[in-house]
Amino acid sequence: MGLDQWACALGWIVATALSAFAFHALVFRGKGKEEKEGADCIVTTSGKLCGSPGKESDPADVVIVGAGVAGSALAYTLGKDGRRVHVIERDLTEPDRIVGELLQPGGYLKLIELDLEDCVEQIDAQRVYGYALFKDGKNTRLSYPLEKFHSDVSGRSFHNGRFIQRMREKAANLPNVKLEQGTVTSLVEEKGIVKGVQYKTESGEELSVYAPLTIVCDGCFSNLRRSLCNPMVDVPSCFVGLVLESCQLPYANHGHVILGDPSPILFYPISSTEVRCLVDVPGQKVPSISSGEMANYLKTTVAPQVPSQIRDAFIVAIDKGNIRTMPNRSMPAAPHPTPGALLLGDAFNMRHPLTGGGMTVALSDIVVLRDLLKPLKDLNEAPTLCKYLESFYTLRKAMASTINTLAGALYEVFCASPDPAKQEMRQACFDYLSLGGVFSNGPVSLLSGLNPRPLSLVLHFFAVAIYGVGRLIFPFPSPKRAWMGARLISGASGIILPIIKAEGVRQMFFPATVPAYYRGPPAN
Repeated sequence: MGLDQWACALGWIVATALSAFAFHALVFRGKGKEEKEGADCIVTTSGKLCGSPGKESDPADVVIVGAGVAGSALAYTLGKDGRRVHVIERDLTEPDRIVGELLQPGGYLKLIELDLEDCVEQIDAQRVYGYALFKDGKNTRLSYPLEKFHSDVSGRSFHNGRFIQRMREKAANLPNVKLEQGTVTSLVEEKGIVKGVQYKTESGEELSVYAPLTIVCDGCFSNLRRSLCNPMVDVPSCFVGLVLESCQLPYANHGHVILGDPSPILFYPISSTEVRCLVDVPGQKVPSISSGEMANYLKTTVAPQVPSQIRDAFIVAIDKGNIRTMPNRSMPAAPHPTPGALLLGDAFNMRHPLTGGGMTVALSDIVVLRDLLKPLKDLNEAPTLCKYLESFYTLRKAMASTINTLAGALYEVFCASPDPAKQEMRQACFDYLSLGGVFSNGPVSLLSGLNPRPLSLVLHFFAVAIYGVGRLIFPFPSPKRAWMGARLISGASGIILPIIKAEGVRQMFFPATVPAYYRGPPAN
């Protein structure tokens, strides 16, 4: 057994002990704390609503605000189950976004469960079989562990708008689904219960639509989420987006992650002739596009770090000038259980898009919600339904917390830093993944949504840290290197433990201790 294998074995043993200690500390630190109760009245964007302003639209079983990935998939799913669904979307033209273009294999499996897998057909979607990781002139390929799955199962990358339009069409073809363009201005509530929404149609007419359940999934810019959750939105960085045309990536059908300075650079195919490039820029301010500052930054700082095979195509894309930016948002799920209403999608929970996990989380949430609602014939008892649906927040945690935690932790590790301990952690992560076998399959199965197990994630994360320590102290430890190893462990803990705390220790690791976990459907 070589030095690397001895270090990894030691890492697994110590990581297990450290993880158990960390969980114990976090659980007892949060003991006795209670969630902040929501107000008795919902404050909407237009103030407190009483009565029913505007004309009344046809009644529905479920009102869905937003027809993006989450809203469209949910509308089809509930409509297929026989619910009368009314979807209101601000703009039904094809979206044009620079994110939401990579669906992990775990997300594709959820598409199959929802009978939506044909929505990635006829849009020139590309199969994705894993990642290629680049650092300081070295690279390694990380393949998805797909051996146990049908040959059709893989990741998919595509134009986000094409995918959404396919799902909208499929939902709208159901006779009991009404898809309407309009702008929702507020929730309609009465005595603390959400009864529906008020909205303006495309022609400017003000209408109200009522339903026993209103599901808000109007995206990262949601103007309704404040009524239903504590929105603690963080913007750690921005993506700068480009499209490279007619170029071949070093590894076909793989996403490419360059561990650049100051932060990662991503490449992945979105059609048979186009490659998406996303350059992460830390902070909330980016160089000006109009002044040419951005083009200069991309050419002088980023281009030298791009693999030589695609560097010319990268510079050509800069010269074409179609440069776009998008803030990267992160927001833990912190809902106010509200009778008559539920949050879903990016309006409810966001994570850094580095790992491309957003759509996988949303589709997984829809599967959980569908299974909870399926046995219910009547949705009209709002308080009873609200109490029953509290189990949704626990049942979703396995997938959501795994992907959320990994996205936040990897972004912190993959960013360059002047701190030597963080540099060691970054190098240890690259080398650990390069070992192959369980050392790459484990983390990649977590990232891809194929293994939604938070405990496995934490063990791998601390195994990387211990692996880094092992490289420092073997074969000849010194006080300086031992101190560096201690700082590496401390830094790793400082990265992952706050993310775990925000996700909820109890729901992540001990869901069976949450009373809502056992709630059955109310008697109709």
